[in-house]
Amino acid sequence: MIVTDSGSASRSIAKNIAAVFDAAPFAHWSAKVISAEDFSPTHLLPAHAFFLGCEKSDPKEFTGIKEVFKHINLAGRPCGIFSTRANAIKYLSGLVRDSDAAPVIPFISENGAVDSRKLKKWAGSIIGDKA
Repeated sequence: MIVTDSGSASRSIAKNIAAVFDAAPFAHWSAKVISAEDFSPTHLLPAHAFFLGCEKSDPKEFTGIKEVFKHINLAGRPCGIFSTRANAIKYLSGLVRDSDAAPVIPFISENGAVDSRKLKKWAGSIIGDKA
């Protein structure tokens, strides 16, 4: 599961992450991009890992996610966070920390530009699979 705000750069990164799971060696995984506005806690139930991304710290679209993550225990579930800005990475790290998910591994991209090899390696590190 990949959840992102409405920013064009973060949406682009989310689509690139989803594309990683459409190709070898991760084709046995599947990924779905969900808008933060459409997020429901039930989306987390079948997710073996999740990714969160935003362009700004504390975006309004994340209000529901923020509330859920204060009250849910994700007990070490793998999580990756991504953004184009360090302050958004700091915000997402704090958000995930409240949920007891596995320690997050951030991916920072300048203006949404993505090196596909680095992204594949990063995604593999989140799910515990090697690219």
